[in-house]
Amino acid sequence: MNIKNSVIKFNNVTKRFPVGGDYFIALKNIDLLLNKGEFTGLVGPSGSGKTTLLNIIGGLDSASDGNVSVLGQSLENTSHNERAKVRRKNMGFIFQSYNLLPVYSVFENVELPLILNKIDSTQRLKKVNQAIEWVGLSDKRDSRPSMLSGGECQRTAIARAIVHQPALVMADEPTANLDAENSHHIMKILTNLNRELSTSFVFATHDEKIMGYLKRIIHLEDGQIKKDQLIKNPKFS
Repeated sequence: MNIKNSVIKFNNVTKRFPVGGDYFIALKNIDLLLNKGEFTGLVGPSGSGKTTLLNIIGGLDSASDGNVSVLGQSLENTSHNERAKVRRKNMGFIFQSYNLLPVYSVFENVELPLILNKIDSTQRLKKVNQAIEWVGLSDKRDSRPSMLSGGECQRTAIARAIVHQPALVMADEPTANLDAENSHHIMKILTNLNRELSTSFVFATHDEKIMGYLKRIIHLEDGQIKKDQLIKNPKFS
């Protein structure tokens, strides 16, 4: 791995959660290096630590011990506001529950990150329309989430995650609520974005449909990395 080209670097990272008078260790001594443009999955059974690891990468949680660097910035001893600034400018998030604002249209939901980043209205219009076109929803731009299918809601969430062309996108079980056809459609969109924009993607998943697209699979078990596997020829590419 090329350290100079890394977007994520973990050095001996441990995460503990207090439980009663003791601690539950969710991650144990994790060393991890991910490079720009990787399409990586964190896989493992429920409770293996994959969502905890994803949350630390995204600055939604912090490590108990060890060093965490994301996009060249150390996340130790940073405030909530400092981590939020890094997320807002350089990261995108895709969740299985979509997290769309129900009173906003597709266009308005996708536009929201650009408003938070104080992008002017002319650039917002251009970027939002481009993102909506990427996910094939140009004919739904004025529709609200209640008028969309599950697949269309997830495509809207993807457009929102990538509208500001972040360096890093994290996806937590993004196809969990979708059927096979929609799952493959979503993953084809994401692989195309990875190819065209060199955006780095990190998935937390146990969905076999996602695994067929991944170029690297990191197997977690009991909070530890048990296997780190490069996939030369993904099943779906």
